[in-house]
Amino acid sequence: MKNTTLSAEGFESTYALIVRSEEKERNLFEGVVYLVLILTAVVSIWQAAHQPVAFLRTSTSTSIAQTSDINNRT
Repeated sequence: MKNTTLSAEGFESTYALIVRSEEKERNLFEGVVYLVLILTAVVSIWQAAHQPVAFLRTSTSTSIAQTSDINNRT
């Protein structure tokens, strides 16, 4: 793997080429996108944590039986 390239100005590292060719506006846009993704994940977790949970009752069959007993008495 070659770390330097020969150009008219002399030797230049691959890292120097990458840094020089970086797009500053793209980095800002990517930062904003990552921030929005993190915020949506945090809000989703917060909403799920504050949402009430409804549990099913196991005594529904006994209440039906009690209701039929009351109807049969009358």
